[in-house]
Amino acid sequence: MLNFLYKTIHHGSYCSLRAPRNYKTLTLLTLRYISNTSNQPSFTVSYLINTCGFSREGAISASKSVKFETPDKADLVISFFKHHGFSQTQISSIIRRYPPLLLSNPQKILLPKLEFFQSKGFTSSDIVMILTRSPNLLKRSLKNQIIPSFDFFKNLLGTDEKTVIAVRRFSGILGEKVDTRVVTNVNLLRENGVRESGICTLITNWPRVITTNQVRFKEIVEEVKEMGINPLRRSFVQAVLAIRGMNKSTWGLSEDEILVAFAKNPSCFRASEDKIMRVMDFLVNKMGLEASLIVKRPTLITFSLEKRLIPRASAIQFLQSKGLVKKNFYLPTVFEYVEELFLRRYVLSNKEEASELLQLYKEKMDFPE
Repeated sequence: MLNFLYKTIHHGSYCSLRAPRNYKTLTLLTLRYISNTSNQPSFTVSYLINTCGFSREGAISASKSVKFETPDKADLVISFFKHHGFSQTQISSIIRRYPPLLLSNPQKILLPKLEFFQSKGFTSSDIVMILTRSPNLLKRSLKNQIIPSFDFFKNLLGTDEKTVIAVRRFSGILGEKVDTRVVTNVNLLRENGVRESGICTLITNWPRVITTNQVRFKEIVEEVKEMGINPLRRSFVQAVLAIRGMNKSTWGLSEDEILVAFAKNPSCFRASEDKIMRVMDFLVNKMGLEASLIVKRPTLITFSLEKRLIPRASAIQFLQSKGLVKKNFYLPTVFEYVEELFLRRYVLSNKEEASELLQLYKEKMDFPE
C-alpha cells in the first residue's frame, strides 16, 4: 500500500522497489492529505447546511438519500416554493422532512398539486400551512392518492367547503389509506347506530380521530358503549373523541369516578393534560377543594383558568376578607354562573366595595397569576 502511494505521488516514475530516504515523510504527508480530503463535506452536505438550514449531522444523514453535484435542480425547487409564498423557515422545514424533494421537477410534481388545492377553494395561506405541516403530501400521487381521498371525504361530508375545513384541521386525512383505516372506522360507527350527521360532525371538526388505528378505534367505541351512552345521541361522538385523547392517570380519580364525570360532561375530557393539571392544581392545592369535586362538576375543567376561575376566586376571597361572604362559601357554584349573574350578585351588589372589587376583578383578568 505504501509503495503504491509513493508510485502515485511520483506518477509511477520509479524503478526500484526500495523506498527512498524521505519515504516516511512522504507517507505522512500523503495520509494527511487523504484524511483532510475525506473530512471535506460533499457538495450535497454543504448545500443542505448553507441553503436549507440543516445541522451538519442532519445534512450528512439526509445526503444518504439525496445526492447532487450541482445546485441547478435544488435551486429550482427552492425558487418555486419562494414564488408561491413559502418563507425560508417553511422551506427548510419541508426539505428537512423530505430531502429528495430537492431533486423533483417543480412544474411536473409540485405545481399540479398546488393547482388542485387552489381549485378546491384553499387559499394561498392554506396551501402553505398544509404543505408545511404535511410535506409527505408532496410525494403522494395526485391522481392515485390525493384526489381520491378528497373525493371520498367530499362524498361523505357533502360539499367541497366542509372537506376543505376538515383538511385545514388535519391535512393528514389526504395521506391516509382511506380504503383501510378511514372506511373501517366510519363503517364501525354506522354499525353501532351513530347517525350520519354525527359522523360528519366528527370528521369535519376532529378529522384526526377517524384515522385512528382500527383496533384502537374499536376499543374506544366499545368503551363508550359500556358507559351506556346512546349512539344516537351527540354525546356518543363526543365520548369517542374524548376517550381517544384522554390520559386517565392525569385525573387522579378512580375508574368509577371518571365514568361518572364522563357521563355528566364528555366534552370536559377533551381538555389537554396541561390544562387539566393546571385547573386541578388551582382548585385542589390553592383553593383547598377536593379532587372528587370534578366528579360532581366536571364542567369546571372546561373553564378558562385565567379569564374565569382565578378572577372569580380572587373576588370571593376579597369579599371573605371583608366579612361579606362566609368562609365556607361554596366556590364551584360561583364558577358556573354566567358573567352577568356573577357580577350582579357578587361585585355590583356590594356598593361600598364595588369600585375596588371591580378593579381587582379586571386586573386579575388582564394579569392572571
